[in-house]
Amino acid sequence: MGKRIILMRHMAEGQKGIIHSIKATGELGRRVRDMGLTPGTPIEIQGRAPLKDPVAIKVRDFRLTLRNNEADYIEVEVEGNDS
Repeated sequence: MGKRIILMRHMAEGQKGIIHSIKATGELGRRVRDMGLTPGTPIEIQGRAPLKDPVAIKVRDFRLTLRNNEADYIEVEVEGNDS
């Protein structure tokens, strides 16, 4: 099974991965990095709100939530094929 890069928005509940890159710049980029979301950081999707937004993730032994429009700027390396 290979590795692939996907947007955090498209990760499934319970799926784990490693942050590959942060595409956000400016205030949003700074805020995302201040939350500990930096390249090389392992994450796990813990849940989603009923309308799929926001998404709850586990990062560095704590839990935080992000809106999908914020998760769209975070690329994550995950195990699996393109299917």
